[in-house]
Amino acid sequence: MGMNLKHAQYIMEIIKQGSITNASKTMHVSQPALSQTIKAVEKYLGAPIFLRNTKPIVLTEAGKKYIAAVKKIMMISTNLLHEVSDIQYEGRGTLRLGIPIQRAMTMLPRVMPVFRQRYPHIKLEIKEAGSNITEKACLNGEVDVAVVTTTPSNDELSYELVETEDVVLVANRLTMLAQRVEPGTPIHITEAKGESFVSITEGHNARRIQDTLFDIYEIKPHIVLETSSIEVGKRMVNSMETVFICPDVYLDRYFMEQANCVIYPLLGIPNKRYCYVCVRKDAYLSPYARAFINLIKTLGKSAGRERIPFSNEK
Repeated sequence: MGMNLKHAQYIMEIIKQGSITNASKTMHVSQPALSQTIKAVEKYLGAPIFLRNTKPIVLTEAGKKYIAAVKKIMMISTNLLHEVSDIQYEGRGTLRLGIPIQRAMTMLPRVMPVFRQRYPHIKLEIKEAGSNITEKACLNGEVDVAVVTTTPSNDELSYELVETEDVVLVANRLTMLAQRVEPGTPIHITEAKGESFVSITEGHNARRIQDTLFDIYEIKPHIVLETSSIEVGKRMVNSMETVFICPDVYLDRYFMEQANCVIYPLLGIPNKRYCYVCVRKDAYLSPYARAFINLIKTLGKSAGRERIPFSNEK
């Protein structure tokens, strides 16, 4: 008996959902049927693939080898279908893009008009999520191309740098910090420890930098709001006496000239962010996918917009 790809898909879903019960619900397949699938795979391998009595479910070493082989086979199958599709339906197809929503707001309006003009019959499907989720989606083959803010760490992915950013502190002009410290002055986060914070939610690179700062300087911040949107965060700072740790690329001149905010560069931690476009190394890339990546690297940069200098007094 050879490898059964339908069984493999079921096993992948069980791993993704963390249990047979959850996978049964998402796939609308009975739990006994999934249990029989596990037994069939284990009979094929001659070894158990899951550790028993663990929550969430955990793979054995044999199970890990099985999943690694499954991913390679599925990628070969996917690549074949894409290559044949490109031959048979030249100039038509679908490109699946993973991208954080804030990045999509600033990047896609610059990239899409040009891409659409060159490839009018290519449909773009967008999966909007934070960088951690988006990177995993690319790794798992759920998207063809991903735009992420991260540190390249996965050997199965190829990363191409799009741009480098700084993380800064944005403060309402009525905060004690803004009343005390000249705008644009580099500060340690301790200068703002008495302020109320707006915070980005977990799963975002800026949140990792923020939490690292709080840990290093032993700050227990008063967080009045958590949001997954940087746009919401900076607008909240504009409307109330709060501060917000934010990538500088989202603080363009137009916003700052209209806003009741000031900016402070942060000291005491390497606070650079690196935006990459990434793909699986073993994935087939169509000509239009390669063209889209090149457009991201050229037109998608925030340098194409006018970024605000740190000294931003009105």
